[in-house]
Amino acid sequence: MAGSLSTDLHNKLIDHILKITSYTVPTNIYVALYSVAPTIAGGGTELTGGGYARKVHNSWDAAASGASENTGALTFAIATGDWSEAVAFGLFDAITGGNFLGWGDLTTSRTVLDGDTAEFAAGELDVSMSA
Repeated sequence: MAGSLSTDLHNKLIDHILKITSYTVPTNIYVALYSVAPTIAGGGTELTGGGYARKVHNSWDAAASGASENTGALTFAIATGDWSEAVAFGLFDAITGGNFLGWGDLTTSRTVLDGDTAEFAAGELDVSMSA
């Protein structure tokens, strides 16, 4: 499974630790779905249409061994049309645009059809940093 924090977030965290510039924690974390996975620089192809929108999710476990995961279920709005196959997720600090924080591949890709709901149960989205 591939994924990473973004280059921008890595740089901000290093600057914060080294007392160059304080890092301001985002008010909200938004989860996005991608049909083409991004890279550490961003990019990729975020889903669009059919009622798709990023989903705010601010409930995460405290990090242990360099990793955290979502503590509550994360449920997107009901699709009002077919969505492209989702292969990865991304994290942002805004509902649209905003700063790209990182991404990860989905273990199993999924196409959300009209009337379906995309959902991640608690513990299904993992965010980690390695040394």
